[in-house]
Amino acid sequence: MSSTSTYANPSALVSTDWVHEHLHDPNVRLLEVDVDTTAYERGHIHGAVGINWTTQLGDPIRRDIPTCEAFEQLMRLAGVSNTTQLILYGDNNNWFAAFGYWVARMYGHTQMALMNGGRKKWELEGRALVTDPPRVLQAEYHATGPDLSLRAYLKDMLAVVEHGANASAMVDVRSPAEFNGEIIAPPGLPETAQRCGHIPGAQNIPWAQAANDDGTFKSADQLRELYGAKGITPDKPVVAYCRIGERSSHTWFVLKELLGFPNVRNYDGSWTEYGSVIGVPIDNPAAAPPHDR
Repeated sequence: MSSTSTYANPSALVSTDWVHEHLHDPNVRLLEVDVDTTAYERGHIHGAVGINWTTQLGDPIRRDIPTCEAFEQLMRLAGVSNTTQLILYGDNNNWFAAFGYWVARMYGHTQMALMNGGRKKWELEGRALVTDPPRVLQAEYHATGPDLSLRAYLKDMLAVVEHGANASAMVDVRSPAEFNGEIIAPPGLPETAQRCGHIPGAQNIPWAQAANDDGTFKSADQLRELYGAKGITPDKPVVAYCRIGERSSHTWFVLKELLGFPNVRNYDGSWTEYGSVIGVPIDNPAAAPPHDR
């Protein structure tokens, strides 16, 4: 499916050429998951089903991923069966496409890949977009799990802080301004926390450093160098986090699928949860006295 054989799991990616060649393949289903939930209606790849992350990739009442039943229903309505080759893509270099991939992996879907480069690369190449929704026949779908070995919770993060970086590694994939406590969230994004800063012991490796200018992922060697330089190596458990779990899903995908780290979890509660909890340890360089910086 991909020529990037240097990746640990090359089948986790497909190229835009591959997608173009399989636009009419009945065993392939494209799912578009965008940060901008209006992007799909303005134009999408032929045959793609739009997934709204705000309403379909989370529980509508609790701060949580969809229930098993809700995920099954989502897949059925999208025409996805357990044997369907699922291809996810989206804007912002596949932010929420990676989140959708992570959720689907938790619920046991195995025939799955991201379109390398997402909407950005497809559009840069001048490929066609359509506005008509696809005709979809409802499919039978049965999920398993969720596989909680792929997910971290608040208690897990506090345990990592207690035991230190020698036991587990943390990757904060937010911007340096968020990590350093200068801002709580990027401008214009509503989900925030009560406090600024980062989890003590976390290494700041912004998610976008894993991507090329065209939205595709960097080579395996470049990625190993990027994370290895900050001590993020496959010999210890790794947890990635951001603000609400979407950017960290992108990093989870890199570490788990492209580099083959054996133990990688996504803390989707991320800073909106951790930064709002009373009494948890926080490092905030921006708030430290000048002589402590």
